[in-house]
Order: sequence, then structure tokens, then C-alpha cells
Amino acid sequence: MSPVTLPPRLCDLTAPAFAALLPARPVILLPLGSQEDHGPHLPMGDYLTAELLAARIAASAQAKGVPALAAPGLPFGVADYFGASPGGLALSPATFKPLLTELLEALLAHGVENIVILNAHGGNVPVIHEVTLAIRRARGLALPSFYLWKAAREIMAAEPGIAPARFAHGAEPLASLTLALRPGATHAGPGAATPAAKLLGLEVTNFGALTFQGVTIEAPAEFTELSKAALESAWPQADAALGRRVADQLVETAAAFAAHIHRHGTRG
Repeated sequence: MSPVTLPPRLCDLTAPAFAALLPARPVILLPLGSQEDHGPHLPMGDYLTAELLAARIAASAQAKGVPALAAPGLPFGVADYFGASPGGLALSPATFKPLLTELLEALLAHGVENIVILNAHGGNVPVIHEVTLAIRRARGLALPSFYLWKAAREIMAAEPGIAPARFAHGAEPLASLTLALRPGATHAGPGAATPAAKLLGLEVTNFGALTFQGVTIEAPAEFTELSKAALESAWPQADAALGRRVADQLVETAAAFAAHIHRHGTRG
């Protein structure tokens, strides 16, 4: 297929230009992110990293002959474990659900069915499933969600010499990706290891979790109470060259998926 010549971002098109594109069944990429604590070394706004990747994915898909555009990103994700961290801004599931529904319904109202959500926040996952399942039941459209950081982790884990211990919130894969894509936004690495807080007389061992006699107990614990040992040990190993390799493969995989959606559609 011949390359498509378009601005990669939907916001850079005029309304008449977008209307003229509709008969070509464009693929719209909708990035979702968050504004939350990623530790002392990475910026809170990973939604900007998601937007950068979305524009690159759209450009790569266009090079494959696919009319793809990255929509403006949603900077706020579903609130989960980060409410105690200063600077975080998040939405309740009850607010995020109708907001995402209305964004998707607005695109559908314009006749756009080839929509791919580019999710960059774990807390969004269950609500995205709920919203897209409702749309499938009502309209027969299966709108997919490409979880950027999960895919990046799978790509990075396949690299030689990457230990599982390097993966954690604020560590990989976001650490190397941010070094590669937004180097000016990174800061000096963490200092001394921070101990975990205690809740109910037990150590906080994971997001919203305690450990008791070798089993996990769910509890309302937040990110600020969790030991950052994994983050602090992994950060010095973060590498911009690794981040560029992972970003390149992530972009190509997502662009190939956009091409698949353009061929196949979202009906069934």
C-alpha cells in the first residue's frame, strides 16, 4: 500500500479534512494516561509519553498505507493507589466511566468504528473493559485496548540480560522509555532505600496488599506506604538505548495492529 500523507495528530487536521477522510475508514488511536507518582526520578505525567508514542504509532501506520490519527490524550486516569502522593490528579471510576464512554461515542457518532485505545495506566483497565463490553453488546463493535506499558514490558523482558526484578512501578519499562523519549524530564535517581510502612501490624508488600503467613491480604494501602526497594535498585540500570529499542518495537507492533484493525474492522 502507498504511504498516507497526513499529520499524525487529529488535533492538527481541520474539520473538513477529517470529514473527507471518513470514507477511507481511518483508525483513531485514543491515548489514555495518568498524572501520578512514579518516584523521585520520573515525571508524574506519563500521559505525555503515551501521547508521544501515539503520534509515532500513527506516523508508522501511515507509512504502511493506513489512515491513522492519534487523538488528544486523556491526562487523568482512574484513582487507585496514588491518592496520598502530592501532585497526583485522578478520577473516580464513576467519573472516568461516562467520560470514556462519551469520548468513544463521539467518535462513533462521526462514523468512526476503527478505534484503538492506547492505555497507559493500570487503574484504567477494568473500567475500559466495562465500557467497551457495553459498546460491544449495544453496537456489535469490539473496540480493543492496547496497553502500552504492558506491551513494553513484554518486549523488554525478551531482551537478553533483563532480570524480572527490574520491573516495578517507576522502574522498568517506564524508566528506560522515559530516558529515551523525554530525557529532559528525568531527574537524579533515588537515594537510600525507603522502608515499607506497616498497616494492621503487618508490612505493606504490594499495591493495596499485606502479607500474613505467606499469603496476600488485600488492604487499603497506598503507594507512599510501599517499600521502593525494587524501584531504587532498578533505576541505576535504566538505559536510554534500551528504551529506544523498546519504543521502536512497541511503535511497530502497535502500528501493525492498527493496520490489522483497518483491514479487519471492529465488527466481530
